[in-house]
Amino acid sequence: MPQVHKNQNSKVNELKSAIMQSKKSFMIVGFFSLFINLLMLVPSLYMLQLYDRVLTSRSLETLVMLTLIVLVLFITMATLEIVRSKILVFVGNKLDSLLSKRVFESLFDLANKQGGKASSMPLNDLTQIRQFMTGQALFAFFDAPWMPIYIAVLFMFHPWFGYFAIFAGIVLVTLALLNEYDTKEKLLEANVMNRASTLYVDSNLRNAEVVNALGMKANIHNIWRDKYYSYLNAQTDASNKAGVWSNLSKSLRMLFQSLILGLGGYLAIKSEVSPGMMIAASIIMGRALAPLDLMIASWKGFSSARTSYERLEGLLENFPKNKEHMKLPAPHGEILLEGVVVIPPNAQQPSIRGISMKINKGDVVGIIGPSAAGKSSLARIILGLWPLVAGKARLDKADIYQWDKVDLGKYIGYLPQDIELFEGTISQNISRFSEIDSVKVVEAAKKAGVHEMILRLAEGYDTKIGSGGESLSGGQRQRVGLARAIYNNPVLVVLDEPNSNLDEQGELALVEAIKSLKKSKSTVIIITHRPNILQVTNKLAVIKQGLLELYGDTNEVLSKLAAANQAAQAQNSAPNSHEAQTISLSKSSS
Repeated sequence: MPQVHKNQNSKVNELKSAIMQSKKSFMIVGFFSLFINLLMLVPSLYMLQLYDRVLTSRSLETLVMLTLIVLVLFITMATLEIVRSKILVFVGNKLDSLLSKRVFESLFDLANKQGGKASSMPLNDLTQIRQFMTGQALFAFFDAPWMPIYIAVLFMFHPWFGYFAIFAGIVLVTLALLNEYDTKEKLLEANVMNRASTLYVDSNLRNAEVVNALGMKANIHNIWRDKYYSYLNAQTDASNKAGVWSNLSKSLRMLFQSLILGLGGYLAIKSEVSPGMMIAASIIMGRALAPLDLMIASWKGFSSARTSYERLEGLLENFPKNKEHMKLPAPHGEILLEGVVVIPPNAQQPSIRGISMKINKGDVVGIIGPSAAGKSSLARIILGLWPLVAGKARLDKADIYQWDKVDLGKYIGYLPQDIELFEGTISQNISRFSEIDSVKVVEAAKKAGVHEMILRLAEGYDTKIGSGGESLSGGQRQRVGLARAIYNNPVLVVLDEPNSNLDEQGELALVEAIKSLKKSKSTVIIITHRPNILQVTNKLAVIKQGLLELYGDTNEVLSKLAAANQAAQAQNSAPNSHEAQTISLSKSSS
């Protein structure tokens, strides 16, 4: 398996640690919950006093005083609940601010190492957790521990009330556990299928032109439909089961509230409780069971939040925060590969198998070879994009993974084989979305030979392009991508098939750009199938099946390749020549 460069010293669960940073806030919420649950006794006690004191004494003064006290207590309870809600909203936003950047960075690490599995869904997982933490369902978990308060009051009214409430609580807790057992597997299955169908749609949307041009939309839809309906069926099954348990719980809670009235009526007939206690007991038990009922009703949201938590936890553990290294001096551009071996994401076999080579500062190196030889893999190794199975890739003698990618990025230029431009203006794309320096942007565009083309656009450098740069032609995208790669005079430039979409004028501009980089002593690596661009290189590497076959001065390597081709042609023509002689002898003898 590919070696993942992690901070091995960090064994801390980042997600749990981020949540625990709000430990004091949770304690305050719990403290407020204590008083809120105590104040929840006010309606029943108020009714108890009305029945047992006010109605018997017919005292208006007592009624007014009790009502004023109840009014103040309800205002206090409302204030505490509002503050409790605001605290949880603050906790949710704090969690988001602590983790959103880490999740965002981890997604790009995941995309580099396992491209087919990357999507924005972990950001949705973070949103799911935050929404659960700020929703009403979480209050049930804070209120449930205070059930003993209500049960204790019921015991004070009469022991049978307390025992009945305990029995009702056990029944509802059992239903909650059965709900968890019955729906957990289906909800997990539904979540997995939902992610699979979403990833499938996302991957095909990136190839919408091909899908539409080749009439594949119906076929793609059929595959997506099977994935989506599998998810929908699993979710429907889970929702149906959860609905059964939720409605059963609600019905039983209402039944228990009625039955305790019957129990209270029996005890009142026996003169063991007053009529006010009978009604108050029903209200108090309803309040005691309400958190359990709410937990069962919101179990689906809880289960989804828990699944999101587990996925997010796994992502952050697999791609932990990079260890902070001491800032290194600005690189000069010397590359040293020491027996590097790499397995591409989602592959089983290595694409580079033990290559060692040195590229000096200022070298312009061409890398050639047949398709799937490992040329692009080598580029990704040099840039530190893919993890190594073995060996070392060094920039100025330092392991490429010791460099901070953000800090190193301004010294690197990269033009990938599949050009991706981003939503924004042309000037923003060229400047890599940093603070725009118009002088440097124009300078890069002129070196790439794209300045005049940009000026011909309606808004020039301020022309907005959509995601992927679809408003530009392939050649225009490639030349803007080249301008981005050479922006701010990087010391190392890697160009992967830089002339694949260029016309003759574009190729001339590319050659001039490379000559300019060579003149400024930048190290340039060019991966190409077109031999005409090799004229600007001083070194040439030949890669076949992940191995370095030849490497050295460009003219020397080309001479060796020409000699090898001549020898191969001579060998292939030898049997044909022998066959011709045989036919000639046969004819002469006849």
